[in-house]
Amino acid sequence: MLSYNEVRERSYIVHQGEPNEVLSSKIFRKQQRKPVNQIKLKNLITGKQTETTIHQSEKVEPASIETRDIKYLYSRRGESWFCEVDDPSDRFSIPDERIEDSKPFIREDDIVTALIYEDEVVGIKLPIKVELEVREAPPNIKGNTSSGGNKSVTLETGYTVNAPLFINPGDILRINTETGEYVERVEKA
Repeated sequence: MLSYNEVRERSYIVHQGEPNEVLSSKIFRKQQRKPVNQIKLKNLITGKQTETTIHQSEKVEPASIETRDIKYLYSRRGESWFCEVDDPSDRFSIPDERIEDSKPFIREDDIVTALIYEDEVVGIKLPIKVELEVREAPPNIKGNTSSGGNKSVTLETGYTVNAPLFINPGDILRINTETGEYVERVEKA
């Protein structure tokens, strides 16, 4: 069991009988009261985010989340299909609601990390930064760079991101999967 001050960001705990990822954690003390840990949770099964407070006297059960690499195949009818990396015939699906935040950043045949709770895949974890190719970008208009402007570009997964004006179709961009924002343009090898 974890005490209130051991619950930190990016850890997994059991809250109301289901596994949750801790998105944020802030320990503070109000006036003369005892310290509390105010945490924001994301339910790994439903995807719902909630906020709760853990008091100094409370204990929290850590969720035993196992991980393993899997390969993304395709999406159809609200389900995303994956397979084992070394055994393509061992296929399984995950409802899109469970991986809604990750879907804009994965392509066919990408290797991702599966989060497994009690022998069931409850979600996936992506690297913090991924590289995706630009499919569509409006042309750059001469003269509108004085304010260091941005334009909206569409990536190969269909995700739209704001990028600098010098980005063209065919460029490879590094995208932060946690914020969904442009990080930098990657030089082609």
